[in-house]
Amino acid sequence: MKTNTVKIAIIDNDEALDPIYRLYFNDDVTYELHGIYKSVHELLSNFGRSIPDVILCEAQLNSITGIDGLEYFHKKNEDLKVLMMSKKNDFKLIKEAFKKGACGYLIKPLTKERLFHALDALGQHGVALELDVAKKIISSFQTKSFDSFSRKENQIIELLTQGFTYKMIADRLCVTPSAVNFHIQNIYVKLNVNSKSEALQKLKEMEIRQLNAA
Repeated sequence: MKTNTVKIAIIDNDEALDPIYRLYFNDDVTYELHGIYKSVHELLSNFGRSIPDVILCEAQLNSITGIDGLEYFHKKNEDLKVLMMSKKNDFKLIKEAFKKGACGYLIKPLTKERLFHALDALGQHGVALELDVAKKIISSFQTKSFDSFSRKENQIIELLTQGFTYKMIADRLCVTPSAVNFHIQNIYVKLNVNSKSEALQKLKEMEIRQLNAA
């Protein structure tokens, strides 16, 4: 048994990854593999015997998701550190994970170097955030995006609110002015407005509501 090591529990329902995880932690002097589990429930049922220091958990599990499992983990031990992992670099998923208490979010597949770098960062700083995830978070705050509009409409809204004219928008998006006008008319219909000034005011109100809900 290793002593003075950080115990890591992994929850991943992809059994093909089990030998890879075990190889990563084999003979490591800093981190000890507490166990590999297929579900949140399976790990929770083993908490009475030994509680890990860090949980590395797949975000999108069946039954209880990894993100929903955060509440259960912290009820057992509020000091537990949980790293979420997923193949999806999706802002809504990332935001939900952090709102519920995750200490980090990693994109699969994980190399040994990336995993141990995240664990080291977690130990030193209390949080582990990979560059691609950080870029996704920053981008979400820099770019306006509304679910009720298409991707192209959101692009036009972003430029419109920056003061771009229809021609400037057309040049930026490499489309014709008539195409821009078509999309803007659709935006007006969805907003139930009749002018650019009304549209900008309503978009500003929507953005404020979106920020308050975040």
